[in-house]
Amino acid sequence: MPDTVFEKKGSLLTVKPKGRLDSAASALLDEELARQMDGVTEIIMDFEQVEYIASSGLRVLLAAEQKMEKCGGKMKLIHVNEYIVAIFDLVGFMDVITVERG
Repeated sequence: MPDTVFEKKGSLLTVKPKGRLDSAASALLDEELARQMDGVTEIIMDFEQVEYIASSGLRVLLAAEQKMEKCGGKMKLIHVNEYIVAIFDLVGFMDVITVERG
């Protein structure tokens, strides 16, 4: 995702994706997350500018959550719009990932 902003401060990584998390954008996000996660114990994903998420995007989020759990860390999604919250509800993500509605 060329427009995604990554801000790393110590062990905190803030990720601000934009637009659509379709299969192509999700693959790029996954690659960059893998590069950025060394030493990270907390991820904040700011979904304020995300309008759509495909199943590939859901897989990226789940993988990141699992990596955080393995290292004793945590991940939180903030500013999530109601459309994406409905998708998370449908697939059971609300029970797995910490989500703050937009």
